[in-house]
Amino acid sequence: MTEIELQQLVERISLDSFSLPFRHQAKFNSRLRSTGGRYHLNDHHLDFNWKMFQEVDEATKVAIIKHELCHYHLHLANKGYRHRDADFKALLKKTGGLRYAPALSAKKTTKIEWYQCASCTTDIYRKRKIDTKRYVCGKCRGHLIWKETLDKMPNEQLSSK
Repeated sequence: MTEIELQQLVERISLDSFSLPFRHQAKFNSRLRSTGGRYHLNDHHLDFNWKMFQEVDEATKVAIIKHELCHYHLHLANKGYRHRDADFKALLKKTGGLRYAPALSAKKTTKIEWYQCASCTTDIYRKRKIDTKRYVCGKCRGHLIWKETLDKMPNEQLSSK
């Protein structure tokens, strides 16, 4: 789905479900992670989670759009547009919008950085790389040596973490 198709879909859903026109911009925001969309109070545009729109079916896409349009139309009408407001809950129920965003598929596996102390040979695992000139071993304050990047934690570390 392109942003032009998204704009047209939002405008159509706004007219069909709310009987009100959508006069602002709808676009994808690749930085959204756990939410289906976002309504911006300052300029009234809508952002939608691009990855979520790739994974869900058409009915769920429409329900996500309806949720954001509830925020949009209620805010412009000076009514309760927040999730906790009765106006929002009633309009969401009336139009059939989603209350919560669906869960996305499992995240990609994270890489693990493996370091070893030069003095006491303690293995140290981190999600991010660290500066070995700045950081030292927590047990003996010895120099750290980067060993390799692993796809997952070694089995003996999984049971203790």
